[in-house]
Amino acid sequence: MIPLSHYLVLGAILFSIGVVGIFLNRKNLVVLLMAIELLLLAANMNFIAFSHYLGDLAGQVFVFFILTVAAAESAIGLAILIVVFRSRRTINVQDLDRLQG
Repeated sequence: MIPLSHYLVLGAILFSIGVVGIFLNRKNLVVLLMAIELLLLAANMNFIAFSHYLGDLAGQVFVFFILTVAAAESAIGLAILIVVFRSRRTINVQDLDRLQG
């Protein structure tokens, strides 16, 4: 059986990669969305690890709802990305400084 600490270390590594992805890449909107999703998945993995370790299913149910909301958030984010690309012809974050259409 894999100990809890291995899951927590892996979750911390994934969370750190997501944070680094947000801070280092401030140009591409797609990479920013993927880094945010990586943060969510790292937190979900910690919920699952603690749920399994404690023998309680509440954490796994909570992760199910988080993944449902994350899927909707991804779909809306990609739809906004497509609309922005069609109107501006770029997804560079520095070029998206105005909210005018």
